Amino acid sequence: MVRNAMTMMAGTLASRILGLVREIITAAIFGASRSLDAFYVAYTLANLARQLLAEGALSAAFVPIFARALDEKGSDRARDLAKQASGALIGACIVVVSLGIFFTPWLVDVMAPGFDGEKAELAIKLTRWLFPFLMMVSLAALAMGVLNSMDRFFVPAVAPALSNLAYITVVVLFASRADVALLVWAVMIGGFLQMALQLFAAHREGVSLVPSLPKRDDPELKKMILLFLPYAAGLSLNQVNPVISRIMGSFLQDGAISVLTYANRVIQLPLGLIVIAISQAVLPELSRCVVEGNDVFRDTVRDSVRFALFAILPITLGACMVSDSVINVLFYRGAFDQWAWKATSEALFMYALGLPGMACSTVIMRALYAKGLSRSAVIVTSSSVVFNLILSYSMMKWIGFSGLALAPSVAFTISAAVGIYLLSLRIGGPIGLFGFSWVSKMAISGVVLFLSVRAFELLWPFPSQASLAIRSGWIGLIFISGMTSYGIITYGLRCGEWEWIKGAFRAKRKSR
Repeated sequence: MVRNAMTMMAGTLASRILGLVREIITAAIFGASRSLDAFYVAYTLANLARQLLAEGALSAAFVPIFARALDEKGSDRARDLAKQASGALIGACIVVVSLGIFFTPWLVDVMAPGFDGEKAELAIKLTRWLFPFLMMVSLAALAMGVLNSMDRFFVPAVAPALSNLAYITVVVLFASRADVALLVWAVMIGGFLQMALQLFAAHREGVSLVPSLPKRDDPELKKMILLFLPYAAGLSLNQVNPVISRIMGSFLQDGAISVLTYANRVIQLPLGLIVIAISQAVLPELSRCVVEGNDVFRDTVRDSVRFALFAILPITLGACMVSDSVINVLFYRGAFDQWAWKATSEALFMYALGLPGMACSTVIMRALYAKGLSRSAVIVTSSSVVFNLILSYSMMKWIGFSGLALAPSVAFTISAAVGIYLLSLRIGGPIGLFGFSWVSKMAISGVVLFLSVRAFELLWPFPSQASLAIRSGWIGLIFISGMTSYGIITYGLRCGEWEWIKGAFRAKRKSR
């Protein structure tokens, strides 16, 4: 699992860095503006449909069935199943895209009720243009499921980097137009390239995703569809959280939605690099070890969650401590003014507090999928939505847009606790995540990291008026200082995660 996760991290790193560059360029050209708010609402609607129909639910339903068919019935049967899934997916996409375009005005009214007439009209136009994006990323998600099931993790992880690179190229080449319609074309071109790369990679592995007519009497296809429906319901609830932020943010000052989007993009770097990579890598392994009994399954879940927390805790602490400096380096230029800088910094701090909860929740959800516990998965996601809705409404009145960033952080932490409890009931005992020895080591390591970062800041305060090169160097050095101290103390405390990392590197050398 660790070896596959590290492969995913390597590919995801390029994608997430380019994703940040993409937002930096967008921020410099459009700042935090009315037109960009409209684009982000449009993109959120297209993205929500994609995640509902494709990436999350499709991966959760497809990977376990395809992986078992591949292991137990051979490659011919797996290929046939993949082609049928492709046919079913394309048909579903056509229906959803058509309905989405028709109902766009109503969707925008629901999504951004605070938009005035001109802003709403722009959001409606951009949303209709973006809906076909769903078809491309849905097929990309299916190809990703095929590749992950065959233990091919790098291409699916790096494919979004190609999408981001295309977006950056289009925006830079035509920046003089400064029209948000340009962003739609950039997203569409990027989505096509992301799809094409993964379809080609799946074809090279012997699985051509040329669609075939789904067979009604195919038991595994039926099982896949039956799994997909509750997973889609559960994951669609999970995707309600960003919608809540958009809806409530539409009642706040102009630029609030853009600020939340910029901060969320920054937090997606560690989230995608570490948490999503680990959860994607562990799903096929969990699907296989289900048949080995609850003890093996429990140990795999425990190790996966601990490894995710081991990796994400220093990022969480660092992001909270230097959020202001990070946003200054990344975005403070061009149309991105002083207010946008400080507002985005506040939002980033609030989002960062939720990283450990997101790490736990994401891995636990994969464990529930592998076990086929769709009802429990729906309960977990429902809990996050309910708490996010309540907290967003109350915190928005208290601290404005910062409350819309803090609310999902708290909600994900609560849903992680709910998921751990429900999974423990299903496997006949506690997972044993938070033993005294492990918690003590993490606490000591966190204190050492905090002192290291604070000492660095006291010795060399952030040079906010210096050149970009010096400010970037400051961020790089404080990151190296903090991670070095964290690495030394965790290694000295003999944290078990280091043994998993060393084992992954040994396995990689043997495979060459």
